Amino acid sequence: MARPTSMTRKLVTALTSVVAISWLLACGLGVMVMQDEFAEIFDAGVEETAERLLPLLVDDLRENNTAPAAQKLNQTSERAEYLTYQVRDREGQVVLHSHDSSTEPFEVSLEPGFSETATQRIFTVATPDGNYFLQVADAFANRREAIEEAGTALLLPVLILIPASIFAVIVVVRRTLRPIQTLRDDIGKKDGGNLAPLPTQPFPGELHPIARSVNLLLGRLRSAIEAEREFTANSAHELRTPIAGALAQAQRLHADIPPELAPRVENIEKSLQHLAHLAEKLLQMSRAEARIGVTDTANDLIPVLELVIDDMMRTAIGSSRIRFTNRCEGGLSCRIGADAFGIVVRNLLENALIHSPAESPVQVLAEADGTIRVVNSGVAVDAALLPKLTTRFTRGQTTADGTGLGLAIVKSLVEQAGGELVLSSPVPGRQDGFEARIVLPAETA
Repeated sequence: MARPTSMTRKLVTALTSVVAISWLLACGLGVMVMQDEFAEIFDAGVEETAERLLPLLVDDLRENNTAPAAQKLNQTSERAEYLTYQVRDREGQVVLHSHDSSTEPFEVSLEPGFSETATQRIFTVATPDGNYFLQVADAFANRREAIEEAGTALLLPVLILIPASIFAVIVVVRRTLRPIQTLRDDIGKKDGGNLAPLPTQPFPGELHPIARSVNLLLGRLRSAIEAEREFTANSAHELRTPIAGALAQAQRLHADIPPELAPRVENIEKSLQHLAHLAEKLLQMSRAEARIGVTDTANDLIPVLELVIDDMMRTAIGSSRIRFTNRCEGGLSCRIGADAFGIVVRNLLENALIHSPAESPVQVLAEADGTIRVVNSGVAVDAALLPKLTTRFTRGQTTADGTGLGLAIVKSLVEQAGGELVLSSPVPGRQDGFEARIVLPAETA
C-alpha cells in the first residue's frame, strides 16, 4: 500500500519552490537591467573622457611639434589602464597613444562615434580642423568584470534569503495547518469507548463544518451502539429467568420420565445450560462494552482473585484443581474495577478448566509486577489459531462446551485498564499446555 502523501509537505515544497524561483528570476532580471544600465554609463564615461582629453592632447602635439612617429605619453603609475587611447592623423597613423595601448592602430575606421572590435568598444572624436582623431577604447573584459561583481553582490544575499525563506515557509505552514493536525488527532482517538463530541471552538472557520459533520456522525454512531448494547443486555437479562425455569422443569421431568427417555431429557438440559451460559456471556460482553474496566481509583486485586478462585473451587469442574501462588507482598494494586477484574479471572479460570484434561491442575500465579498467569495442561493450540482466540465466537479445535466469548471479554476489559492479554501455547518451557497472561500496570506506593 502506497504511503499517503502529506499536505504539509506539498505546501512547503510548492511555496519554497515558488519563492526560490521568484528570487532567482528577480536576480536574473536585475542582472539584465544592470547590464544595460552599465553599458550606458560606460559609454557616457568613454565619450566624456574623449571630449575632455582631445584638447589637451592636441595642444601637447602642437607645442612639442610631434613627428609622425608614434609617441606614448609618459605614465608614472604602474597600474593597468582602464581606458586606452590613440591619436591618429588623417592617414590613420598613430601619432600618440597611451601607456598600455599598442602602436598598431585600432581596427576601426576614423568615423566619429562608437564602433566595436572583438574585445573593445571604441569612441572616435575628431579635432575641429579634422587633422587628428582621438580614439578612446574600453575593453569588454572590464564591463564583464563589473557585471559579474554586481551580479555576485546581488546573488549572494539571495542565496542566504532562499534558505531563510524556506525555513519561514515551513514554520508558517506548520503553524497554519496545526488545527488540521489537532482535528485529525482528535478524530483518531475516537473508538467504541470514546464517542464524545469534538470541540469546535479552537478550530478556524474552515474546519467547523468538518467538526460538525463528524459530531453528527458520532452522535448517530453513539445512539446505534447504545441501542445495541441495551438490546444485548436486556435480552441476556430477560432470558435468564425463562431459561432457569425451563432448566428446572427439565430437571424435574428427568426424574419423572421412564429411563428410556432420559437421554433426550439430558440433551434438553445440556442445551438449556449452554443457552444459560451464553446469556451470561452476552451480559458480560455488554458490560465490557460499557467500559466497566475503566476506573480512576486503584484497587487491591488479591482479595478479588482469592474470592473468585474460592468460588470456582466450589463448582464441580473446579473442585480441587486450582493451585494458587501469590507472589505479591502487600497486595496487588491496579487501576481496574473490582467487578471487571472478577469477570476477567472467572473467564480465564473457566477457559482453563474446560479446555484441559479432567482432574488436571490449573495453576494461577500472581506476580508483584501486575502479571497474573493462568496455566493449564493439554494439547498445544495451533500457532495460526492462537491470535484469533480473542475474536468473538472463535474457538479452537475442541469438543468441550464453550461460547467463544470468554477471551474476547477478557481482552476488552484488560485493555480498558491499560493492560495486555498475552496467550501462549505451548506453555513456555514445556511441550504442551496453554497459558493466558494478563499484564496490568501496577500502582506504586
